[in-house]
Amino acid sequence: MRSLFWRILGAFWLALGLMGALTYLLVRLFNQDDWILNHHPGLKDFATTWLSLHDSGASEPALYYLHQQKRRYRIETQIFDSNGLPLGKELSSRALAWEAKRDMQRLPWRRITQEVSDSQGRSYLFIYRIAHSELGAWQRNNGLRPLSALAIALVILSLMSLLLTLSITRPLQRLRDAVHDLGENTYQQDQLSQLATRRDELGVLAADFNHMGQRLQGLIKSQRQLLRDVSHELRSPLARLQIALALAERGNEEQCSALWPRLQLECERLNSLIDEILTLARLDQVQAPKQSIALDHLLHKLRDDAVLLVPTQTIEIIGAENCTYNGWPELLQRALDNLLRNALRFNPDTQAIVITVQQQPTGITLSIRDHGPGVSDEWLDQLGESFFRVPGQVQQGYGLGLAIAKRAIEQHGGRLTFSNHTEGGFVATVELPLTD
Repeated sequence: MRSLFWRILGAFWLALGLMGALTYLLVRLFNQDDWILNHHPGLKDFATTWLSLHDSGASEPALYYLHQQKRRYRIETQIFDSNGLPLGKELSSRALAWEAKRDMQRLPWRRITQEVSDSQGRSYLFIYRIAHSELGAWQRNNGLRPLSALAIALVILSLMSLLLTLSITRPLQRLRDAVHDLGENTYQQDQLSQLATRRDELGVLAADFNHMGQRLQGLIKSQRQLLRDVSHELRSPLARLQIALALAERGNEEQCSALWPRLQLECERLNSLIDEILTLARLDQVQAPKQSIALDHLLHKLRDDAVLLVPTQTIEIIGAENCTYNGWPELLQRALDNLLRNALRFNPDTQAIVITVQQQPTGITLSIRDHGPGVSDEWLDQLGESFFRVPGQVQQGYGLGLAIAKRAIEQHGGRLTFSNHTEGGFVATVELPLTD
């Protein structure tokens, strides 16, 4: 992962390093002898011009040129031949006078040497002494090059800062818009999908927020659908209760006694419906810590309970020996119990219900097969939806058993699918992934 922390830290230290290195190079560059010799107007081309005058025998113009250099640029110059002797008596006396003057005034000077050869191959040594005040004034008055370098450095740093800032502020703005849309209930599931592909902290945050947004949108949608379905399902038992009460009010004592069992039955149905609705709603709440579940003990317990209710049925359990799973025992038990009860409703007494458990590297697959009539393929995808009941079948219950089972399996991160067996019957398949 390309951490945003290291990106910011690296950009900060890169900027500091760039500025430090540039400052160091500029200081070294503008104080090097070669740079001063090639750019200072009092030193640039001075040696070649003087040698041309000297070689041509024009000693007076050469001395005048030397004097002009001192008066205009405050530069003292000594010239020696290859034997180390000063050129000309006047030059020697002027050099001695310059040395005496330097000793008296004790001014800070910068000493620069230059070795030059004339057209005949003779070598000469030029020794320049330039006052630091003159050198500093010239550097300040001709600061175009350092300013240009600094401007380039600032432009580079500004671009780096701009890119770094945009890489942080743009995702934050998109996250802010997503938060606003989530508050307005207009959040789209793919709103942060592109941002979630980033391989840094903002990408992780976007992926987590996208998952949270999808989860909240799903909960809101399911709750709204649940309210609509509940209001629809509650109408029937409440209407029957109202009719029975109205008949009881108008009937005699004998008629009222006959209506009491019907009233009690409707109250029990209403209580059962409300209990299943509350169970479905509680599945979305935060669960307790997961526990190790022995699937063989759980399935044998469910089989014993089922056989106690329907003694004529036979249930076979295959492959559950020494099989354990890390999850919520009550939740998983309720899901498997609902699936088993659904199989008991349609399975004939002459054939056994088969529960098969398969342990795989990625998780556990559990299937419950009955030998009933099965379900038409057009309704398979709708099984597990709240209050859905297959048309044409004998209606028992309220269509919440499979919905509770599906929601419980999904709470474990698994998947519940339904299919018709190739040899007849119906199969409910539970896929449970491995968990820590």
